[in-house]
This record gives sequence, structure tokens and C-alpha cells, in this order.
Amino acid sequence: MSPTQLPDHGAVLAEVREVRRAGIVRLRELRLPVLTGMSASPGEGSPGEPRFPAVERLLRTAVAAIGGGTLQEAAEFSLGLAQGTRDWPPADRRRRAAQVYGVSVERFRKNQELMVLGQVAEQLVRLASGAPAQPPATGAAVPASDAGTAPADGSAPASALTSASASATSEPSARPRPLAPSHHRIPVRAGGHGGHVTLHVHAVDLLRDIDVVVSPSNTHLALPEPYKSSVAASLRRAGAVRDPAGRLVEDSVRDELRAWSDRFAAPGLSVAPGTVAPTGAGALAWQGIRRIFHAAVAVPRPGTNDYDVQPADVTRAVTRVFALLAEENGRSADAGLPPLRSLCLPLLGAGRGGLTPAVSFAAVWAAVEAELARGGDWDLHFLVRRPERALLVAELLASTDGAPTEEPGP
Repeated sequence: MSPTQLPDHGAVLAEVREVRRAGIVRLRELRLPVLTGMSASPGEGSPGEPRFPAVERLLRTAVAAIGGGTLQEAAEFSLGLAQGTRDWPPADRRRRAAQVYGVSVERFRKNQELMVLGQVAEQLVRLASGAPAQPPATGAAVPASDAGTAPADGSAPASALTSASASATSEPSARPRPLAPSHHRIPVRAGGHGGHVTLHVHAVDLLRDIDVVVSPSNTHLALPEPYKSSVAASLRRAGAVRDPAGRLVEDSVRDELRAWSDRFAAPGLSVAPGTVAPTGAGALAWQGIRRIFHAAVAVPRPGTNDYDVQPADVTRAVTRVFALLAEENGRSADAGLPPLRSLCLPLLGAGRGGLTPAVSFAAVWAAVEAELARGGDWDLHFLVRRPERALLVAELLASTDGAPTEEPGP
């Protein structure tokens, strides 16, 4: 298909949604003129002729081009492309896709599903244009002219994080792939002030020597159980004091957060979204973590296990984080203690809160940018666990500086 005949994204998305409703096993029954035309090879007849195997191959190629992670996994379940799901009813496929994001079926239907299917449609349009898929589904070899070279300013090649993300999400091959770096130092600019942000791509309990870590919380300031995988649960688990046999001695982070709540919050009532409660770091002090700021951004939805998160509340919470840093530094100066300088921020609300990573980052960055623009001198860090999210955040951070380069991490 030539660039002048590129299909409309909305038309492609409409047919992808039709496939989701019917499933791959019913492709023969569907009228899919756009997808059929896109799957037609030159010289194979008119686009209106049935080519159901070709349509399925096209869909599989587009989904694989997403590049792995939760987005690709949810797309595979949604369309019945995952192994063993070909004949699943649409309700079962939607339920399984919702489990990938850890949200209810209804929340997934209203939020993540459109994003997932929209990305499939985006990859289909890219394939039709002849452009390379973004992000790549498999790692690509670095051209000889680029291998081992770096820009004159000493920063890493712009493709460094992209290659790492592709390696981390692609199928294993006979040739071993290099380990993806877990730290990236990226230049940023706000209000005429330049600086750098360090992007961490690992679990939160691996952080070292950062003064303050921000932890997402609900408006009841109730921490999740320590065996769970969220940022808040991981910080609670890592901050607990244990004996040599691993038995719990003191649930330090939970106890301090309860004490703060007992002092400042009305009994049995929630705090306002955007509230930030500071506590100590418990056993994480041995890793150089001094404080944990609990940002109440998730509002529980009555009668469900779901939460609602508004981007404005995320921005408000991060703004409050900077205000708390200034307040605590004032008290530290009076006590002769070193100031809090470094701050690590996760993508608040991008887990069970339902915000997409891009929306979460935009909400966080709005407060960060305002602080940097007024001359705030902080050592800033962002934290993600998944390589595909790291790639997104790195691109968004680099765009603030107007340059797509990054410096090698420590």
C-alpha cells in the first residue's frame, strides 16, 4: 500500500475492535475491507477477496511490533492471539486482558482496552506505510559505523536505551544479548534552567543513597500487604526490621505512617487527594534512604477493589513533596543535619490507579518543571521497572531538552 493510500487510523481501529468482539476464529464471518486490503500483497487480486489467513498474520505482526510488556500481552489476550485463547469468548479474553493490568473488567473496558487496541491500530498503519515498527519487536544489530562510537560531548548514543529496551523484550536468540543498563542520566531543561535527571530501571528496593523516595498511597494512607509487588508494598517490606532468621521485628514504615495519620487525619476519614505524609525509611536507612514521602493520590471506589486517580491530584502531590523538602531542610539546618538533596519519583497512579504511563509522567513532570523553572536545585531521579516504560520516560525527558541523547549512568 502506497503512502498516498494509507488507511485512516480510525477505520483501522474500528475493524480491530470488531475482531476483538468476534475473535480470530470468526474472521471468515467478518467484513473487514480495510484490514483485508492492507493484508493483500501486490498482484494477488482485489482487496475485496477473502484473505483470512493473511489478515491474521497481519494482526500477529502488528501485535508483535508493540515490543513486549503488558501492552503486547493485553493485546494478545484481547484479540485471541495468545496461545490457547483462540476460541475463548470475548468476555473471557477481556477478563484475562484486564488481569494483565491488575484492574477490574469494567475499568479495563473504559480505559486500557482502547489504548491497547489503539496501539495495535497504530502499528498496522505503520506497517502499511512501510515504516519500521516502533518499538522494534526484536533486537537489531548496530551498524558498524555506529558501534562503539559516541557523540563528541561524551554522552551515550541516542539508540542506547532503545536497544536495551528491545533486547529486554525480544525473544531469546542463539547469540547472548548484553544486559540492559539500569541507570540512565538524561539532560532536561525547564524555564531556561538546564540539568539532568537519572532514570532507574529496576525495583524500588534496589535504590541506594537517595534522600527521599516518593511512595504512592491511597487517601486512607493504608499500606498494601508487604508480600505484594507495588512500590508501596516493596518499600514497606524493605523498610521492615527483621531478625537474623528473617522474622519481622518492627514494621517501621507502617507504624510511622499510622502515627502520622493518628496525629493529623480525622479518625476513620480519608485525607484530601494530594496530601503527602512523610515518614522515616526504616531498615532502608542502611541503603542510604533517609525519608519516604507517601503521596495520597488514589481514591478508593466504594464497593470495589479499584481506585480513581486524577492527574491534577498527582501534580498537587508532587508540588507538596517539594514544599515538604524545603520545610524539612529548614528544620535540618536548625539541627545541624545535612539537607535532603536527592528525590526519586515513580509514575504515580500508573499502576492500579489506571493512568497511562504517559499521562502519569505528564502530571508528575508539571510539578517538577515548575520547581526547576524557579531554580530548584535538586538531584532528581525517576523510577520504572519495565524497559518499555523506561523508553517512554526517556523519550519524554529528552524532549524537554530538545535533544534525543542521554549520558551513561553510573
